[in-house]
Amino acid sequence: MKIPAGLSRAVLRARRDTGFLAAGVLPHLALMPVWAWATVTATRTENWLLTGPVSAALVLLGAPVLTAVQRARCRVLLGVDIPRRTPPPERWTWASTARWLAATRPWRKIGYHLVLGLPLALLELLVLAAAAAGLAGGTAYAWSWALPTGIRQDWFGYLTQLPVYTAAGLLLLCALPWTARALARAEARLALSLLGPSRAQRLQERVDQLAVSRTDLIEAVDAERRRIERDLHDGTQQRLVSLAVNLGLAIATRPDLPSDAREVIAKAHLEAKEAIAELDDLVRGLHPAVLEDRGLDAALSGLAARTPLPVRLRVDLAGRVAPTVESVAYFVVSEALTNATKHANAMRAEVTVRQIGEVLRVRVTDNGLGGADAAGTGLTGLAKRVGSLDGAFHVSSPVGGPTTVTAELPCAR
Repeated sequence: MKIPAGLSRAVLRARRDTGFLAAGVLPHLALMPVWAWATVTATRTENWLLTGPVSAALVLLGAPVLTAVQRARCRVLLGVDIPRRTPPPERWTWASTARWLAATRPWRKIGYHLVLGLPLALLELLVLAAAAAGLAGGTAYAWSWALPTGIRQDWFGYLTQLPVYTAAGLLLLCALPWTARALARAEARLALSLLGPSRAQRLQERVDQLAVSRTDLIEAVDAERRRIERDLHDGTQQRLVSLAVNLGLAIATRPDLPSDAREVIAKAHLEAKEAIAELDDLVRGLHPAVLEDRGLDAALSGLAARTPLPVRLRVDLAGRVAPTVESVAYFVVSEALTNATKHANAMRAEVTVRQIGEVLRVRVTDNGLGGADAAGTGLTGLAKRVGSLDGAFHVSSPVGGPTTVTAELPCAR
C-alpha cells in the first residue's frame, strides 16, 4: 500500500514542527529557576540588595548561551537562520560600549528568555500534550485490549467509549500539523525579531553591502576601461601609426608614381593621421595613461597644456588617492574645460584641486558667458559619476558668467 504524497509530507512536517517545539521547552524554562529563586529569597529575607545583583548576573550570563541554543534550534530543525547581532567592539570604552548596547539592544534577548520563555513553554507543552492525547486516543482499541481483563471489566462502558476516544484522538492528530506549524512559525518569527538584528540594523547592513558591491562594480568598470585603453593604445593605434608611416614613406620614396596615385596615397595618409588623432582623443577620454602612471597632478597638467585657453592650475594633494576618485576628478575637469572652450567662449579658466581631510574638492571656474544648463547631458553625466562615489556636485552659472563647477569626492581609502 502506497502512502499518498500529501499525507507523507504532512506527517513529516508535523514530526519536524513537533520536534522543534519539544526541543524548545527546556531552553524556555531555563531562566525560570533563577527568577523563582530570586523572588522567593527576596521575599523571605527581604534582602533585594543581594538577590537582585546575583539574579541579574545569572540572567546576563545565561542569555547569550540560551540565544545560541535557540539560534541553533531554529537553524537545525526549521532551517531558519537567525543572523548574529553586531560583534563586540575591539576596544571597550564607555563610548564604544554605549554604541554596542544601542545597536544590539540586549534587553530584547533578556525579554525573550525571561518574559516570553514561560508562555512559550506552556504553549509547547500544550501542543505536545495534545499530540500525546491524540496518539493515545487514536490507538485506544490497541492498548485497551492489552490491559488485563480485570481492569477492562472494571472500566464501565469502555466498549461504548472507545469509539469516542478514537474519534477524538484522530481529530487531534489531524489538527496537529497545522497547530504545530502555526506555533513553530510564530516562534521562529519572534526569535528572528528579538534575537536577531533589528530592522534598522538589517537595513544598515544591507546599505553597507550595497555600498561595497557598488564600489566593487565601479572599480571593475574602471579596470575594464583601463584595459580597453591599453588595448587600443598598444594595438589599434600602433597599427594606424605604422600605416601612416608606410604611406608617408611611399610618397617620399616613390617620386615616379602617377599623380592620381600620389593624390590617393596622400589622401589616405591624411585620413590615417586624422584617425590617429581621433583615436588618441578617444583613448585619453577613456582613461589617460599618465593618470595611472603619474597621478592626478601630472594628468591635469597635461590636460591644461592641451586646452586652447589659458588655464591656471593649482593641485594640493597629500598623496595618491583611489584610482576611481582620480578618474572621476579628471573627467570633471576635462568636461568643464571642454564646455568652457566650446560653449562658454571663455578667455581663461582656473582649476583648483585640494584634498581637505578625507574629501577631494575639485573646482573649475571660467569667465565665459555663463547660463550653463545643469540638466544638460554633459553635466548630468558628471553629476552621475560624482554621485556614484557618494560625492557632491554643484554648478553655478548665472547669465553673463562666471561659471563654477564644484565636485567633492570622498577619498578615504
